[in-house]
Amino acid sequence: MKSVFYYIKHTNTALSRIFIMIGWWIPDKLYLQILYFLKMGKTLHLASPLTFSEKIQWLKLYNRNPLYTLLVDKYKVKKHVAKIIGENYIIPTLGVWDRPEDIDFDSLPNQFVLKTTHGGGNVGVIICKDKMTLDYRKTVEKLNKSLKQNIYKSLREWPYKGVEKKIMAEEYMEDTETKELRDYKLFAFDGKVKALFIATERGGGNVKFDFFDADFNHLDVVQEHPMSGKNIPKPYCFEEMKEIAEKLSKGFPHVRIDMYEVNHRVFFGEFTFYHHGGVVPFHPKEWDYKFGSWIQLPEKTE
Repeated sequence: MKSVFYYIKHTNTALSRIFIMIGWWIPDKLYLQILYFLKMGKTLHLASPLTFSEKIQWLKLYNRNPLYTLLVDKYKVKKHVAKIIGENYIIPTLGVWDRPEDIDFDSLPNQFVLKTTHGGGNVGVIICKDKMTLDYRKTVEKLNKSLKQNIYKSLREWPYKGVEKKIMAEEYMEDTETKELRDYKLFAFDGKVKALFIATERGGGNVKFDFFDADFNHLDVVQEHPMSGKNIPKPYCFEEMKEIAEKLSKGFPHVRIDMYEVNHRVFFGEFTFYHHGGVVPFHPKEWDYKFGSWIQLPEKTE
């Protein structure tokens, strides 16, 4: 009953979910125009986009760099990134399998992380802190369900169409000081970091997002999750993170580079070309225009 009242109150949320389920046959441009209206409550302007959210949709449609497919593949991207910044920034891979049923759990250490190579939004990520307590049946079920995720169909993020769907095991990482794996997500624009946000409290289901500028001044931006309300210290390796993000983002109009800091060491996370699919509002809305002003749209490559 609670969910019924939720959808009555949030009609557009319900409509957008229904639309995503049934709109697979609609051409990309029309699909994004409808989805944008349902999610953002306003018309998508593609002829002269100004906001970050609008420009993200434009980039989906008209910035078709074939390299993007490799870069969003969580397994294949590691070799590419290692060539640019070095192997020491890469989280070690423990194994790769085509099906969850093929995972050799006996070969894995007591602590590890499983994730799908094509997933997004933390879907398909399983963190195992103690193999003795892991429910193997539920793990396999969750991964099989996650393998069905299709980011192209739901958000028209075309690079994911060509990613091979596999399951990857990685070394478990945790910072001894914070007792968690904080996610540092840097917004870079053709080799220049302009802002970032830090995701904390992921393990407790109450995720918090805190936005900062490139000098680590806290920003009054709220998007999807509330601020932590805490004084988050600057990462020990902050300047190193920015240097890495600027190297990796050179030549791309916009990409979010996700990284981790573990015991004063930086580790690469992933490339995200379409932050939140470009369909999650900024509060205050002025930030949508500010972030949008940092994107210089390239020539069309449809």
